[in-house]
Amino acid sequence: MSRPPKLAQLPMLDGVGASAVACPPGPWPLALDFLAERLPRVERQDWRARMARGEVLDAAGRPLAPDTPYRANTRLYYYRLLAHEDAIPFEERILFRDELLLVADKPHFLPVTPKGRYVQQTLLTRLKKATGLATLTPIHRIDRETAGLVLFSIRPETRDAYQSLFRERAVAKVYEAIAPYRQDLALPMVYRSHLRERAGDAFMQMEELSGEPPNAETAIALLERLPQGLARYELRPATGQKHQLRAQLSALGLPIVGDRIYPTLQPEQAVPDYRRPLQLLAREIGFVDPCSGERRRFESGLRLGC
Repeated sequence: MSRPPKLAQLPMLDGVGASAVACPPGPWPLALDFLAERLPRVERQDWRARMARGEVLDAAGRPLAPDTPYRANTRLYYYRLLAHEDAIPFEERILFRDELLLVADKPHFLPVTPKGRYVQQTLLTRLKKATGLATLTPIHRIDRETAGLVLFSIRPETRDAYQSLFRERAVAKVYEAIAPYRQDLALPMVYRSHLRERAGDAFMQMEELSGEPPNAETAIALLERLPQGLARYELRPATGQKHQLRAQLSALGLPIVGDRIYPTLQPEQAVPDYRRPLQLLAREIGFVDPCSGERRRFESGLRLGC
């Protein structure tokens, strides 16, 4: 098998890097036949058009024509593009950039990485287009509905050093949320629980299990009371379970304003209601830089408001 090129060495197409698919032994006469069967979400005529435009590459990075014979035990590279994407009407902002690290402020509703019906309208693709950095990779993620800080690695050789900070819980993260006020809840507090994904149709939700050792911990403090029975809370998660802050606040009777998953999972909207964002903000992040030894602290320029 020919040695595949590094994806970062292949050109970007409209801010999107190349994806790879392995070619096993099989009966396909043409590379087009293989792609149409293996990746059926893209119709055959669309694959033909992409190949005619030079958007499917071989293991050496050369464009493949629609009549190219299929070769087993190689790789094909293609660009994930959607026929139509609705624009998300909010802009990201780069807060910091040096040779190794980029820090961005992500608005509500914008996904961090391409997935499902979002490719161009993602933070990663927008930043790649703005900077020309094909190697840009998120060090961590926040939910599409959440606004605030996201860190990106620029150089592949130092990427793992930064990602290890999150694996080893060596990052201090501070969030803000707007949720109902509970006079009977003693704050500040450290809330611990065991979270797991629900089974069945509600798999998007996390649920708390009693009698299990805690795997999620969050320090919660009241920042201020707000009108209409609401309050602003500061959240300092010590762990990073899926939907941790949203699930734990909901379990405390404090569902975050604008949350369409907790406490009740609501149907996904074809077009989000941009007037009602989730009132959750990744406000601050701090750590000791593993490459320079410097103490770093970043703060979002975004603010919550109902």
